[in-house]
Amino acid sequence: MDKGKIVSLEERIPKLKQHRKKKANRRLVFLLSLFFLLILSVIYFQSPLSHVKKIEVTGNVLATNDSILENSNISKGMNVWSVKKSEAEKKIEKLPEIKEADVKMKLPNSISIEIKEYSKEAYLLKGTSVYAILENGEILKSKKINTIPNDAPLLKGFKENEVLKEMVKELENLPNAIKQSISELILVPKKTDPYHITLFMNDGFEVSASIRTFSEKMVHYPSIVSQLDPDRKGIIDLEVGSYFKAYETEGEQQDDENESEG
Repeated sequence: MDKGKIVSLEERIPKLKQHRKKKANRRLVFLLSLFFLLILSVIYFQSPLSHVKKIEVTGNVLATNDSILENSNISKGMNVWSVKKSEAEKKIEKLPEIKEADVKMKLPNSISIEIKEYSKEAYLLKGTSVYAILENGEILKSKKINTIPNDAPLLKGFKENEVLKEMVKELENLPNAIKQSISELILVPKKTDPYHITLFMNDGFEVSASIRTFSEKMVHYPSIVSQLDPDRKGIIDLEVGSYFKAYETEGEQQDDENESEG
């Protein structure tokens, strides 16, 4: 019977030594790498490289960079690792304009603040002052507007109550194209309907409606107008059904007067 080749101890010793040497070298390289990494970390934390050098704020239109940074408690020069992201986000979101804030760290020393704001639904005329109204019903009283904007409807005759909040919700349900076609929206309460409103449109038509059914009926406005003569303006009544009554011209008024005299 054949026996396997017998390896002597003398032949195995060099191989064992070589294996142990390689293992020791790998361990040494690992320890040295770890040591240098720790040294570099200490140098980084102690050097200006770990201090916030740049803060980038994006996505904000209504809220200013200064107000966002002030609320965040993040400033240039502070250690990037001392920035408490979730805490900063909560503080920024306390601003009435801010819907969501996302704070991110960009190595080695930059901070990014991404902002998502509440949409602007309308403007409120209060006395001689104009203020923006957001989708959450918040009125930006800290930001008085000197000129009347044309990027959202101007609300007149409203008080800061539930009626105004309901109106804002109805506007939020409208497509932007229809919303931006409204120039002015006036609360004109009636005995039969305390929620009655009159709208003046950018295309020259007038609309009579009720807040309670406003978005439901106003969504059909483009279809209604497309069936009317653009040169003959008048009132589109959306309170009960939907019908159109043209404005009386001077000639028609004179004819009416003559008929009454006759």
